[in-house]
Amino acid sequence: MGFKSFIARPYAKMLVSKHRRRADRALVDQDKWMKLLVSKGKETAFGRAAGLAKVHNYPEFKNAVALADYEELKAYIDRAVEGESDVLWPERPLYFCKTSGTTSGAKYIPITRDSVDHHVDAAKMALLYYIMETGNSAFLDGKMMFLQGSPNLEDLNGVPLGRLSGITAHWVPSYLQRNRMPSWETNLMEDWEAKVDRIVEETMAQDMRLLSGIPSWMQMYFERMLARTGKDSISEVFPNFSLFVHGGVNYAPYRSIFRQLIGKEVDTIETYPASEGFIAFQNEQNDEGLLLNTDAGMFYEFIPMEQFHSENPERISLHNVELDRQYAIVLNTNAGLWGYLIGDTVKFTSLDPFKIRVTGRTRHFTSAFGEHVIAEEVDASMSEACAAFNVAVREFHLAPEVKPEEGLPYHEWYVEFDSAPDNLKSFEKRLDEALQKRNPYYRDLILGNVLKCLVIRVVVAGGFTEMMKSRGKLGGQNKIPRLANDQEIGSLLRPYTIS
Repeated sequence: MGFKSFIARPYAKMLVSKHRRRADRALVDQDKWMKLLVSKGKETAFGRAAGLAKVHNYPEFKNAVALADYEELKAYIDRAVEGESDVLWPERPLYFCKTSGTTSGAKYIPITRDSVDHHVDAAKMALLYYIMETGNSAFLDGKMMFLQGSPNLEDLNGVPLGRLSGITAHWVPSYLQRNRMPSWETNLMEDWEAKVDRIVEETMAQDMRLLSGIPSWMQMYFERMLARTGKDSISEVFPNFSLFVHGGVNYAPYRSIFRQLIGKEVDTIETYPASEGFIAFQNEQNDEGLLLNTDAGMFYEFIPMEQFHSENPERISLHNVELDRQYAIVLNTNAGLWGYLIGDTVKFTSLDPFKIRVTGRTRHFTSAFGEHVIAEEVDASMSEACAAFNVAVREFHLAPEVKPEEGLPYHEWYVEFDSAPDNLKSFEKRLDEALQKRNPYYRDLILGNVLKCLVIRVVVAGGFTEMMKSRGKLGGQNKIPRLANDQEIGSLLRPYTIS
């Protein structure tokens, strides 16, 4: 056992014990953070306009702080970008995190001196919980790789600007820098495919023990590693590889193909980092729920999804959430985001402690016919069908076919198989039944002859990668939307289909 591995165990025991005590005080801490945010925010331009100085409790907070997406906070963010201080939070942001926008193009999410440590601490705690539970700290004695965007930061009126993964690369603790792969020079590469090839060359002879990244792009790395080395599995290349840390998309549909690529079962940790804050992480191997980060500079609010599109939706704090109910998550943060609709939907799997699952996106759903199918339902349906037919799927996307050339409309699934079913029609039927079971509105549309059963369009190998490349969104933190309410992505995939 190496020195780092030896030291990590008592260190994990000490910090995890402390963190668990904080988790037991989640409601107290959330009340504390609401008051702290109001106290610091009341002297900002936003705080004065909202009247935060008059806020003393949660009902007053809701009356003062309106719900907002990026476009509705953009006027304030633009002032901060232009160099003004004390706009959304005291002083100027420490960084601006660049993300893909919708109607506003690129979005610039502020990260402040007060918020940046919470991003780093949550990532650290996810690993410490794992060490505490399993006793496995050996990965600290080998190499670790984080497949991420470039850490090269631009200057935006005196504030560094970059992607979240590139910003956090500057905050990797010094004691882990020697373990970290790939090299800084390789991480700076912008061409994603060339970067992955370089990472393969740099890591193929290393003692890699922890690997981390968005599953779709880690899959590309694994496949290119096997092609380069001629090995049958990643475990042959990296025999000490024992821990995979992932986030960004649901891992369940990837599980079978990763098992094949790796050649053995490895432990996994799911994380929920966002540009706006590190919201939750998996703290138990036998529980897929993610522990909500309740003492980390954020005050959470939740909107029941059945009210989300109403004119005045109900907003509740952590005090009033319920199990297994879909919520849109709202953030108020010490980076200066107020009433911010992050765009994700979650449900609580535990209230003691508070644990969540990410179930989808408020804007990513299929409801062209009133069915409102969400990501959680399509992910679970695909996983069920794949298990029943012993096949693996690389990627998929669901879109409605509203006006077919003949017959009833239907859901069109674009699917890139790793191993395709022998009978595609039988697979379609099982997938459709699985979705009907999870979504009664969809089932009623099928039984009422409003829709016909779904149709799968088989995408050629590499088709999703080529589609993302055509959009200029290959690699990094870019994710493929699982479902849509139109054929925007479907039309881009159609040239890569064979059926």
